[in-house]
Amino acid sequence: MAHKKGAGSTKNGRDSKAKRLGVKVVGGQFVKIGQIIIRQRGSAFQAGENVGTGKDYTIYALKEGHVVYTDTKSNKKKVSVNLQSWEKLITGIGYSDWFSFVKLV
Repeated sequence: MAHKKGAGSTKNGRDSKAKRLGVKVVGGQFVKIGQIIIRQRGSAFQAGENVGTGKDYTIYALKEGHVVYTDTKSNKKKVSVNLQSWEKLITGIGYSDWFSFVKLV
């Protein structure tokens, strides 16, 4: 019998946990404010309108609406959130959201 472990068994068994990266919301789906759309390392997907980018390049929704993916010139995808029609009207007038519009009316 061997009194020492083999070389392979002592060097194995230290794998890192999966980070659960990737697309969380596909195009056309409705998202709420703050909902994560994509988790990524680096900027494979670029932030478009009504989305923000976290310090770890996570893309999340800044407003409620439907997710839209478009191509850019640099062979990357651009992620945006299309607003609902009533919210487009209100932000076009100059209000930040529905609640500030209702307060003044």
